[in-house]
Amino acid sequence: MPKHKIYTMSFSSVYPHYITKAENKGRTKHEVDEIIRWLTGYSQEELEAHLEKGTDFETFFAEAPQLNPSRTMIKGVICGVRVENIEEPTMREIRYMDKLIDELAKGKAMEKILRS
Repeated sequence: MPKHKIYTMSFSSVYPHYITKAENKGRTKHEVDEIIRWLTGYSQEELEAHLEKGTDFETFFAEAPQLNPSRTMIKGVICGVRVENIEEPTMREIRYMDKLIDELAKGKAMEKILRS
């Protein structure tokens, strides 16, 4: 089965869209970065290094130091698909991140977004 096109897209090409989506709703780049660090376990420095390198999504998630075990609590629909029903692991991780950024843009409190 061929890889989904998004896997080979660089994370850094999508990242500005996450920032724009958040900032258009009065949220911040800092909050977006906090969500990404929470989800992946990357430090801010590691996150910035991946952005500079142009790491693709598949590698970005494969190399994540510690995918947050609480991420399985992320439920709901993103891009017309229930995230909890996505079987392909990389696509599920991408959609978890999309869902968290979506929640941020919808004004949800960070404590709820980070499932604390």
